[in-house]
Amino acid sequence: MTTDDDRIAYLEGEDREDLDPDDQRALDATRALLADPSLWEEPPAGLEADVVAAITAQVGSATIQANQERRVLDRRRVLAVAAAVLLVLAVGTAALRPWQNRGSSAQHFAMALNGTPLAAHATGTASLTRTDSGWHVALHATGLTRLDHGRYYQAWLKNAAGTLVPIGTFNNGPNVTLWAGVSPVDFPTLTVTIEAADGNQASSGRRVLLGTITR
Repeated sequence: MTTDDDRIAYLEGEDREDLDPDDQRALDATRALLADPSLWEEPPAGLEADVVAAITAQVGSATIQANQERRVLDRRRVLAVAAAVLLVLAVGTAALRPWQNRGSSAQHFAMALNGTPLAAHATGTASLTRTDSGWHVALHATGLTRLDHGRYYQAWLKNAAGTLVPIGTFNNGPNVTLWAGVSPVDFPTLTVTIEAADGNQASSGRRVLLGTITR
């Protein structure tokens, strides 16, 4: 069972193999949000007091008092941890449900992926979040055999015309981080193929996972 300490440790960058898959997918979206450079911009005056007041209402004054005693943290770290705690408390609400698009700004998408005849037992989910660097893609895939010795998995985004854009390679799941320079609004289909390091950069067409964003 995933505890709040496990969730906070995962948000701070620790690898946790025993996380509940649903919690992990939600926390991956939270990690991407915390990686957004805008989070680290200098906050307006009074924001810290507002955040502290909000946390007080959620977790009680005892937790706030304990945090206040840890003055070794700088102001920005306090704000980041506060935001993470509020998001963890909101897990399970509509704001972090991995199967729903959040809001109308098209900054975050999620999809389910199904295995193909080449990998009938494979399944997965993908969370795509916009950042200043591009689209962060958190892929959770199970049922794929590990590939090595010049063989690997390649992930792609595809548009309605069939144009493929590579977004990263990996050897095995379950947790894979990919990056896309094109928007899933225009390239809504995600595929994973089996490839070989043979100098041919085109897709082999040997798909093992396939999913499309629904809007």
